Parts: sequence; C-alpha cells; structure tokens
Amino acid sequence: MAVELCLLLLLFCGSTISEVQPIYKPPPGTLDFGFVPTKMYDTGAYHEPGPIGILFKIVHAFLYLVQPNAFPQDLIRKLAQQKFGNTQGDYQKPENVVLTLQAIYYEIGFIVSAALGLLFVLLLPLVGLCFCMCRCCDNCGGEMHQRQKKNADCQRSCFATFLFVASLIISIGVLCAYAANQHLTNQVRGAKKLVNSNFKDLKIFLNDTPTQIDYLVSQYNTTKDKALSDLNNVGPLLGSRVQEQLGKEVRPALDAALTIAGAIRETKEALENVSVSVEVLQEGTERLHTNLTDVKMHLNNTLSDAACSAAQAASTCNIIRNSLNQLNINANFSGLPGVSSELAKVNDVLKIDLSSLVQKGYAAFNDTPDLVVNQTRNILSDIKNVLESIGSNITTFTKTLPVQKVLADLTVYLTQSEAYVQDYFPLVEQYDFYRWLGCLILCCMVVLILVFYYLGLLCGTCGYDKHASPTTRGCISNTGGNFLMAGVGFSFLFSWVLMIVVVLTFITGGNVEKLVCEPFEDRTLFKVLDTPYLLNQHWRNYLSGILFKNPNINLTFEKVYSDCKENKGIYTSLHLEHLFNINEFLNISMYTEDVALKIEHIQINLSKIILLDEMGKENLLNFSSSGIEGINFAAYLTEINKSVTKVDLLSFANDLEARADQLPKGALENALKGHANSIRMIHNQQVVPLEQAMKYVKARSTLNQSIRLLKRTSSELVGKVKNVISAVNTAQLLINNNASLVIVQETKKYMDTIIGYFEQYVEWVKESIAMEVAACKPIANVIDTAVDIFLCSYITDSVNTFWFGLGGSSIFLIPAIIFAVKLSKYYRRMDTEDVYDDTENGNNGYHKEHLYGVHNPVFTSSVEQW
Repeated sequence: MAVELCLLLLLFCGSTISEVQPIYKPPPGTLDFGFVPTKMYDTGAYHEPGPIGILFKIVHAFLYLVQPNAFPQDLIRKLAQQKFGNTQGDYQKPENVVLTLQAIYYEIGFIVSAALGLLFVLLLPLVGLCFCMCRCCDNCGGEMHQRQKKNADCQRSCFATFLFVASLIISIGVLCAYAANQHLTNQVRGAKKLVNSNFKDLKIFLNDTPTQIDYLVSQYNTTKDKALSDLNNVGPLLGSRVQEQLGKEVRPALDAALTIAGAIRETKEALENVSVSVEVLQEGTERLHTNLTDVKMHLNNTLSDAACSAAQAASTCNIIRNSLNQLNINANFSGLPGVSSELAKVNDVLKIDLSSLVQKGYAAFNDTPDLVVNQTRNILSDIKNVLESIGSNITTFTKTLPVQKVLADLTVYLTQSEAYVQDYFPLVEQYDFYRWLGCLILCCMVVLILVFYYLGLLCGTCGYDKHASPTTRGCISNTGGNFLMAGVGFSFLFSWVLMIVVVLTFITGGNVEKLVCEPFEDRTLFKVLDTPYLLNQHWRNYLSGILFKNPNINLTFEKVYSDCKENKGIYTSLHLEHLFNINEFLNISMYTEDVALKIEHIQINLSKIILLDEMGKENLLNFSSSGIEGINFAAYLTEINKSVTKVDLLSFANDLEARADQLPKGALENALKGHANSIRMIHNQQVVPLEQAMKYVKARSTLNQSIRLLKRTSSELVGKVKNVISAVNTAQLLINNNASLVIVQETKKYMDTIIGYFEQYVEWVKESIAMEVAACKPIANVIDTAVDIFLCSYITDSVNTFWFGLGGSSIFLIPAIIFAVKLSKYYRRMDTEDVYDDTENGNNGYHKEHLYGVHNPVFTSSVEQW
C-alpha cells in the first residue's frame, strides 16, 4: 500500500511536464524562474569511526590475506539461479559439482582458518586433560623436584620474558576486543539519533514535494507575464523588427535624398560666392589694368623722343620699348562667364523645401510600430485570452489530483513506521546490553588468565632469591608459581570456549564484509541484483516488474541508487514516465499551436507610408537640369592660379632704372627714372594689396573653394539624381508590394519568441522534476544508513575487530601456557633437590652448608622426572 501511495505522489510530481516539439529557432529572452524551494536534509550518510578506525583497517587487511579473491559475481549469479535439492541427485550433477568446487575455492581461506579454529577447540581441552592427568602422576613437571643447572638463571629469565611478551600481546588483543565491544554498544546507543534523522528527512521529502509542485505551477505566471509583456509591446518588438528590415532599403534611399537636398543648398551658396568673389576680383584688376596702360602709354611717348634716335641710346630704347608688353595684368577675371542663370535656376529649385518632404517620409516610416499596434489589437486580445485559459487549465488540473490524500496516507505510514522503531528500539538496546555483557564476560575470562600470569610474574620476580635452594624458596616466589599454574588451568578451561566464539563470529563477520560490505561500497552488489531473471525467473528487470508490472523496462537497482545518491528527482530515478503519460493531462503544445496560429493570422498594411511624393521627385529632376555642370570650371581655376601681373613690377622698375643709367645724362634719363618710380608706386599701392589684402585673398580663396565644390557636385549630377529617385521608388515599391513577405518573416520570429517562453518553461519544469522536485536523497540515505553504517560500519567492523582481538589472545594462550609451566618450576618451592657426591664436589656426596648458606638435611639424589 505504501509503495503504491508513494508512486502516485511521484507520478503527480511529473504531471507538470509537457513534451513540446521545439519550434523555436532564434534564442528568446532568458526567463528567470528562480530556485525550486528545497530544504536541506540533515542525515549525513557517512560514518567516521575515529581512532578505532585504525583497528578496522588492520582487520580489513587481515581479511584480505585470508580472502584475497575478488567478489565472485558470476558465481553468486549461478548459485542463485541454480536449484539445489528439487530433485534427487541434483548435487551430483556436474554443473552443481563445479559450482560447489568454485564456492569452496572462493571460501578456502575461511574454511582453512575455521578448520584450524575447530582443531584448536577440539585439541586444546584434550591436551589440557592429558596434561592434568600427566601431572597427577608426577610427570609433565608435576613432581616437586628441580634439577640444578648451570644456565638455570638464563632459562628462568628467558621464560619470564617470553611469558611477559605473550601476556602483553594477549592484553593488546583483549583490549581490542573490549574496544570493539564498547564501540558497538556506543554506536547502537547513538543510532537512535541517526534513525530519527532519516525519518525527519523522509518527512521533509513528503512535505516539500507539494510545495515544490505548487512552485512549478505558479511559475507559469512568469511565462505568461513575459508573453503578455511582449504582446503589449508588439509595436516596439514586431513593429520595430519590420521597420528594421524595411529600413535596410528605405533609410539609404531617404538618406540619399536628404543628401541631395543638402547639396542643393550648398550649390546655391557656392554660386553666390562665385558671383561675389568674381566681382571683387574684377574691381581690383580693372583699376590695375588702367594704371598699367597709362604708364605704358607714357613710356611709349618718352621713347618716341628724338633723344632715343641717337646712336648711344637707340639700342637701350629699343630694349625698353620691346619690354613694354610685359606691363599688363595676368589674371583677367573680367573675361570669366557669369553664373547668374544657374543661380536663378537653383533658387527656383529651393522654392520647394525638399528636406521637409524627406523628413515627412522619415516620419511616415517611423510610424510603423504604431501601425502594427493599431492593426493587431483584436488578434492580440484573442492571444491573451488563450494564455489566461492555459493558466486556468493548469490550476484546474492540479486541483483534481488527490495530493492531500496521498500525502496523508504516506505520512500515516511513515509515522507508524517511526512509532514501531521507537517502540522496539529499547528492546534492541536491551538485547545489545546482553550481547555486550556476554562479550564482556569473554573478555573477563582472558583478563582473569592475564591477572594470574601478571601476578605470577610479579610475585615470582619480586620474591625470587637466587641464593635460596629450590626447597627453601620463599612464600612470595612460591605464590607466583602457583598463580602461573592457576593461569594455565584457566587457559585450558576457557580457551576452547573463546575459540568457538571466535570461529563463529569470524565466519559470519568475515563473509558479511567480503560478500556484502565491500561489494556494496563499489556497487558490484547492485550489479548482481540487476542480473536479468535472477530474483524472478520470469522477469528480466526485477525492479521495473515490481513497480510497473513491466519487467522489460530498463530500471536497475544500481541506476536508482546512483541517481538518488546524486539527489536527483525520483521521477527520473524511477523512470516514472513509463507509468504516467503526461501529455494526456497537460498538453501545452496544443495551446502553443493555437497561439502560433493566431499570430500567423496577423495582417499588417503599410501602404499608407509615402517616402517621397511626386513634387519632391520633380524637385530633384529640376536640380539636375539647373545647368551647373555647364560652368567652365577650368577657366575659373586657370585664372585663380595666375599671378596678378605678367611681370614683377618691382623688378621691371629696377631694370628700367638701370637701363636709364646707361643713357647720356639728360631729360630722357630723368623721364625714364620717373616712369620707374611710377611703376614702383603702382606695385606698392595696387599689386601688393591685391596679393595680401584680406578682402582679395578671401575672395580668391572663396572662389577657389566654391568652384571646386560646384565641380564635385556637378560631376555625374544627373546620374546621381536618377539613382536617388530609383532608390526611393524601389523602397516605396518594397513597402507597397513586398512588405508582406518581410512582415511574415518578422511575425514568424516574433511568434517563435513567444513560443520560446513556453518551451523555456517546459524545459525548466523537466529539469526541475529531474533534479530538484522530490529529490530522493533520503532514500539513498536510508539504504546507506542500513547497510553501510549500521550493518557494515557499526556491526560488521565491530564484530570483526572483536574476533580479531579475542582470536589473537586465544592463540597466544598456547605459548603462554608453555612458558608459564616452564617458569613456574623456578618459582614454586620444591620438595626435593639435587645433591652431589665427592667425586663431583669433594664432599662425600653431600652439599656443604657454607656453599648455600642454609641448613639442609641430607637427601639421596633422585632421577629428575621432567
């Protein structure tokens, strides 16, 4: 009943999962669902034995020496699947004989050790009985006579040392046994806290599961709110996406038109600058030209004087006369063509504000998000209703599941189990007390023997007098010898009982360690349990057959334990998807398809967007036919680059004055020098200002820049305008005719984003169910507590350490018996002792009293019997 209730609860945990086929291509915005509420489990399924762990490791090493073979997986499988005793002669079958031999081979270490123990149990009492009877017959050291030997002191010291060492080893063994016994009792007494911790974790497991499920369901609101947010912002999202895609064609076209509008204004300014600059430069050059013409005329008149006909002046006058052509201006701006007609046409073009028309196109195109909002208002309302219905269906479904009843039944079962454990735990402690008392009695048996040995050594050593003869030994020494013989007697009485306990616990504890604990630690035990048809000859997988009544499902003990050990959700650990079809109860894909269908029906009409009307296009054409490309730019640039005069007037005046100096003194010379001074005056007053005055310099610079600007603007002006008009027409055609394709593509992306939120929610629910909801760590902890801690760490390790210490003590009782019997002869008071005749010591066969310092009667020498 409890298993069924647990499964029902776990199936409910999986009811929030939906297997939606991924439609979403681009990654949506990441949703933050927070963390599934979980509480920390208290149980730490790990046991640290403390200092006694060193003994446990020593025992494990000893068991490895006894049984070094690996865990026999195949042998156990075959033994479990083989049927013995069903029919007569099963044991004689060859395969069964082979299995038996294999089992014996695996257990050979335990068998040999147990055989030696049983031999110890059988022989030691028998040897003790024979030894007792032998001593009663004054044999085996029973006769109270000691033969004197030269190395007697050495033998006594050796026997005492060996007995002390053996007793010390026995003491260590009994201390190990006592420590293991006490450790087991302490752990049993403290096990109640660990058991309560496991029950507490199981209650947390049950109580947290519905809270986690409610949290998963409630996080649908996060998905819904995000979807509603995107729907409410359909303009900035969908509209902006459409605008962005169309803008790849529209914006370059409008930008080009706006560039042309700016070029028109720049062209007007350039034409005006050309006109003004030419007037300024023409004014300056015309006055210079007049003055130079007057000077040249006056020079011609002077050179026509009769004085130039003289032989001395004729050649000089001819040279001067030939150079008069150089007195003229070089840059003639008066001959440049005017730009008034072009300026007039450009002014006519500017009567229409092309920039304003282009800005209207921008404004119309930027209203795309608002158009999307207005044209999708009804469809978005329907989608919002679908989202609300999904949330209502999820809430309704969760309310139909009998969660509270399942939880109540499981809680009752868990409470009853806890009460059962609490009721019987005192009984366990009582039985453990009996066990502890029995083991303590066994330890006390060894301790009693040790007491006799230690007292014998203490009394014998302290009371021994090397000057006393064997017959005159003191009371303390004699008591020490009696203690040693008492220890020997109790050793024969108790050793076989101790060895029986050691053999039984050794066989049991050793095999549990090798066949249960070690394979459980490396999980090979689970591999054996997962063997097909092992636990049930008709089921391939036993666990799935028990849980799902379907043994073909690949559900193994090892996988379940490993998943629970990693604290995964029990839905994943037990593969509950084979038992519960979630899509039948919560099929989100049906709703997402409905949402997708409604989004696909979105129709957006952008034909009202006018990028540039016919007036603007005509304005562009008028600008292209303004005639600026017909301006003679080369003539302007040629005149700008010329100097003001053809010759440097200052140099010309100096040269003229030098020529005059070559003439005879007189009026002609003076006249020419006067003309030279006039030329210098013209240079200083007119040429220098034309070259350096800001007015003229600025005029030349402005003219140069304006002409070059006009030249660049007019370059392929007609083709540029046609390209702009063509780009605008293409963009307008895209908006009017092909925008629907862009809208469909962007609507699909927008739909995928909305659907992506639901897919994120479903994936998050799946992951949460797999890893966080109903995390089955407590189940693994229960198994670890029962097997690894209670059975292996508490019981098996303690029992193995107990038999290891008690067995070692029992074995070392044998040499202790031998050394104690030998040593007691040197401590006990003898009835007779050896005497020597005169052939040996010159005393006629009697001991001399002064040799021993005692008064001895004369005894006849007897034959030593031991």
